[in-house]
Amino acid sequence: MIVIRSKELRSFIKVVVPFAAVPALVTAGALVFDHNKHIIISMGVAIMALLVFASGYERKNTGTRREVIAAIMTALCFAGRFIPLLKPVAALTIISGIYLGGETGFLVGAMSAVLSNIYFGQGPWTAFQMLAWGLIGLIAGYLSEPLKKSRILLIVYGAVSGIAYSFIMDIWTVLWYNRGFSIKLYLAALQTAIPYTLSYVLSNVLFLYLLGKPFGEKLQRIKVKYGV
Repeated sequence: MIVIRSKELRSFIKVVVPFAAVPALVTAGALVFDHNKHIIISMGVAIMALLVFASGYERKNTGTRREVIAAIMTALCFAGRFIPLLKPVAALTIISGIYLGGETGFLVGAMSAVLSNIYFGQGPWTAFQMLAWGLIGLIAGYLSEPLKKSRILLIVYGAVSGIAYSFIMDIWTVLWYNRGFSIKLYLAALQTAIPYTLSYVLSNVLFLYLLGKPFGEKLQRIKVKYGV
């Protein structure tokens, strides 16, 4: 168990790793590395996600308890990907970020992608899924207070997250197809992906509406009971 006690270092990791290091690694993986080495990029993102998670706590026992809950939420996301059409992965990642902290949300989102793709298929897209879901969970943690207080804001955040996920994945689509970024191809990809984007938005809105309150209440009780 890694415990990062320096407040300055933890603050640095929380900002630089998810918003700079992970995007740089993911982009490099799409442009520089051979597609046969995509699993190395995914493992690199997974290690960075664990580092971000470790930056979210100071005491070993608190981190261990949070690890258990994060593992359960990740398992639920894994199982959720087997639901046809509408999937609760992003919604559960958002709930994790809100009630367990953005660092946990980032870990749950990233690990849900790489672990579930053991079944659904690993590829260069996996790292982009890890980045997209991870950031959705991380930012949910930053916005936890208003999202807890307002169901409407929670639903709006879910809808915006569905759009953001599609936008990030379409960056991968362009990089894979063109071996470089083209705004024209990106706009075309966004247009082509509209049906998928709408399904992401609908999934997030539906599952946050159904699961947000009951899951949130249970996670809040667990936090109080076990001092997470």
